[in-house]
Amino acid sequence: MERFLAYRYFWGKRSGSGFISFIKTMSITGVAIGSAGLLIALSIVHGFKETIQEKVINFAPHITVTSFSNQPLYRADTLQTYLQDLEGLTYVAPIIRGQVIIQFQDQITGAMLKGVPNVLDDPSVQPYLEAGTNPKFPTSGTLDNDLILGQDIAQSLGVSIGDRIIVYSVTDKSTSDTFGSPELKQFYVSHIYNTGIEFFDGQYALTNIEKVRELLSIPSPQAQDLELRIQNPSLSSIDAFDRMLDQKISFPYYSETIENRYGNLFAWVELQENIIPLVIGVMILVAAFNLIGAILMMVLERTQDIGVLRTLGATQQQIKRIFLVEGLWVSIIGLLIGMGISLAFVFLQSEFELIRLSEENYYMSVAPVSPHLLDFLVVPVVTIFLCTLASWIPARIGARFHPLYAIKLGPK
Repeated sequence: MERFLAYRYFWGKRSGSGFISFIKTMSITGVAIGSAGLLIALSIVHGFKETIQEKVINFAPHITVTSFSNQPLYRADTLQTYLQDLEGLTYVAPIIRGQVIIQFQDQITGAMLKGVPNVLDDPSVQPYLEAGTNPKFPTSGTLDNDLILGQDIAQSLGVSIGDRIIVYSVTDKSTSDTFGSPELKQFYVSHIYNTGIEFFDGQYALTNIEKVRELLSIPSPQAQDLELRIQNPSLSSIDAFDRMLDQKISFPYYSETIENRYGNLFAWVELQENIIPLVIGVMILVAAFNLIGAILMMVLERTQDIGVLRTLGATQQQIKRIFLVEGLWVSIIGLLIGMGISLAFVFLQSEFELIRLSEENYYMSVAPVSPHLLDFLVVPVVTIFLCTLASWIPARIGARFHPLYAIKLGPK
């Protein structure tokens, strides 16, 4: 009986009930907007987090092995051979890095020069190399003098692929002549990479490790670090591999995970994921408690019906359930509309990239979306719970009307 009467009250039309229908429509709209806003916000923050993490994990080494007190790895080749057979390890290579000054014509900028074996095969820049034709070097240029620049460095210098640049060493280990001039070397820009993260694109220049040895005067087989990459990387799997690696190496070596090295960046992403849904979630809370007024208006409109039902033997619990079911109808319809809006937004954003972003500020040019099934389970449950809780107060008031008072209070 309760479900039948609630259905008739909710969907039925009664003369003079236009205001109640308006209140009901606004309540449904509030739930729909609140749930849609929360689901869309969750999809965006998940996509934002996954995109940033993917870029960092793709570009930066998953684990770095180095020595204490900033001492070099004197036998990096031996340590590399020892580690390269570890299960799950896909890449291990020595690297040399140092601060340099890069000059192109009259433009100068600083950068971190990183030397790696087989620079064009380095997995950190491969996904981010800009598409374009192969560079055409002058006859004096050689492939050994290839240099890969970050997008921000290239823009600050005004260079393009194929341009000749001069790199000056500014490290303590660089040799100098009697006049104190720094070591310098000529390179040709072979590729430009663009991760969209200013910290990477504005800092690193990559070239062959042997050229960096010559420029920085670092003898072979010394290196500053060993960079390691693992299969199917994620923050949890990297931490697990690092714990296993700790059992393999000992003093003076130690390892550092990507999460430790770039902790501030990961913490910032986590903050966005935790705070934004909490703020947007207040919309659902407000929409749910707006139901108190809507259901109360429905109760007052039907006071005579309540009196008749009570006179016919309906209990307080039955009356209460009628209005609770009406509140449930509001929440379910609002939720279905809200979920439909959010899914439509996810589809349109994925296909047509409606929302564009400033890559300098957000590290990506398009707002990413990544809907999670768990969100589409938790948000409806929480919304229905809040709407039911909000409906309970006016439903309790209606159920406690005395039959004679309700009939007398009803419309004549």
